[in-house]
Amino acid sequence: MLDFKARPAISRALAKVLPSSLLGRLSVVMVVGVMLTQLLGNFIWATQLRAESEAEAKTAAQHLAHSASAAVRFVLSLPQNYRPLIIQQFREMGGTRFFIHINSTAIALPEFSNQSLAAIAVRQISSTIKEDLPAVSQFQVGFAWPDNLVAMDDGTQIADMPENWVRHILLTTPTPAPILVIQAKMDAEHWLYLAALMPNPYFLESGNPLTRDRVLLQALSLAAVLLLSILVVRWTTRPLAALSEAAAAFGNGEHMPPLPETGSKEFVNTARAFSAMRERIQRYIEDRERLFVSISHDLRTPIMRLKLRAELLDDDALRAEFHDDLDDLDMMVKGALQCVKDSDIHENPTEIRLDAFIARLVRGAQLAGHEVLFEESGLSLTAKPLALKRAIGNLLDNALHYGKKAEISVTKNETEIEIEIRDHGPGVPEDALLNLFEPYVRLEHGRDQNSNGMGLGLGIAQSIVHAHGGQLVLENHKDGGLRARIIFPYDTTKHLG
Repeated sequence: MLDFKARPAISRALAKVLPSSLLGRLSVVMVVGVMLTQLLGNFIWATQLRAESEAEAKTAAQHLAHSASAAVRFVLSLPQNYRPLIIQQFREMGGTRFFIHINSTAIALPEFSNQSLAAIAVRQISSTIKEDLPAVSQFQVGFAWPDNLVAMDDGTQIADMPENWVRHILLTTPTPAPILVIQAKMDAEHWLYLAALMPNPYFLESGNPLTRDRVLLQALSLAAVLLLSILVVRWTTRPLAALSEAAAAFGNGEHMPPLPETGSKEFVNTARAFSAMRERIQRYIEDRERLFVSISHDLRTPIMRLKLRAELLDDDALRAEFHDDLDDLDMMVKGALQCVKDSDIHENPTEIRLDAFIARLVRGAQLAGHEVLFEESGLSLTAKPLALKRAIGNLLDNALHYGKKAEISVTKNETEIEIEIRDHGPGVPEDALLNLFEPYVRLEHGRDQNSNGMGLGLGIAQSIVHAHGGQLVLENHKDGGLRARIIFPYDTTKHLG
C-alpha cells in the first residue's frame, strides 16, 4: 500500500511533469494510455506470432528434411559411375526441388546471421536426417545467402550456374531468400551437396513483428487514434474553458453573454446552473445597492430632523453632544453606503504608467504638507485607473495618518509586479493584522491619530486588488512601521479585462 506521506511528493512530481491545463493533462493521459495499450497489444501479438512462426518453421523443416533424406538415399542407391550422369539429367530436365552436386570435400558456407528461426530449422532438419539416414556418418546443415554461395569444389557459385539448373533454388527478387544447404558424406572421397529453398522462402520474416509494412500500419493507426483522442479531449474541454472565462469575467464585474447550452449533458447542466447562479448574485448585488441607497435616504431625513430639533435645545453642551452623535450616525450611514458601492467601480482596464500615476498621488500628499518618498521604476501594468487610484490612495492615507511619513516603491520579477506603501509609525500587533480588513475595525492608536475614520479603507482597497486578480498583504517592516504590498500577477496585468 502506498505510504500516505509519499503521496504529496508524488503529486508534486506529477504536477511538474504534467501540463497545467486540463486539455494538456487529458491529452497526455490519452496519449500515454493509447501508447501503452498499443505496446502491450504488440507484445502479446508478437509473442503469439513468434510461437506460430516457430511451429511453422519446425513443420516445414521436417518435411524438407524427409525430402532431402529421400534424395540422399536415391543417390546412394545409384552405382557410383552413374551418379554424375543422373545428376546432370536432373539439372537439364528441371522440376527438381534440390540442386544436387557431388564434391570431393565439404564446402565451407559463408557466415549466416544469427537468426533464431534459422537455428530452429537447422536443428529440426539435422535431427530428422539423423533419424532417416542412420547409415550416413557425417552431414552438415546450414543456411546461406545466394550472394557468394559456392556450390562446387572448383569455386563455382550458385549465381554463376545456368538458370535452368537453379531456377527453383535461387530467388533474388523482390528480395533475396536464404538457401538451405545440406552436405552428406557418401564415402571417404565424396560429399553430396544439396541446396534448396524452404517451403516459405521468406520464413525468416514471418516471425518479425517489426517489418516495414507492419511498423507503417501501426504508426498510421496510432497517429489516427491519438489525433481522434486529442480532438475529442479538446472538444470536451473547450466548454470548460468558456465556463472559466465567463466566471473570471463575472468576478471582474464585466458583462458576458449567456453560455451556450451545447455539448455534453453534464456541461449543459453546469452552464444552466452557472447562469442561474450569476443571475441570483446579480440580483442580490442590485438589491443590496438599492437597499443601502434606500436606507441612506430614509435615515438622512430623520437625522436632519433631529439636527433641527437639537437646535431648539437651550443647553449648549447638550446640543453639542446631540450634534456629535448625529454626525457620527450620518458618517456611519455614508460609510456603509461607501463600503457597498465604492469598491465596485465600473470602468475599462487600460495600460497605466505607474511612475506618472503614483507621482500625482504623491504630489497631492506633499502639497498637503506630508512627507512621501517615491522612486520611479519605469514599469506599467493594465488595470482600472480609478479603482487602482482609490486602492493606493486609501493605503497612502493610512500610512500618512498613522505614520506621518510614507515611502512608495514599485518592483517587478518574472511573474509579479509589486507596489509597496510603507509608513514609519508604530506598526500593528501581529495578532491584529488579519482583522484590519474587516469593516469598522480600528486599532486604538488609529482612533487617536484619525478620529474621523470609519475603518473601511483597507477593506475597499483589498476588494479592488482582488478584483484585479492580485493580493494585498499587510505586514510589519523589520525596521519599524507597517507596509502594505499590492501584488499583481504579471500575466493578469497584461490581459486583465
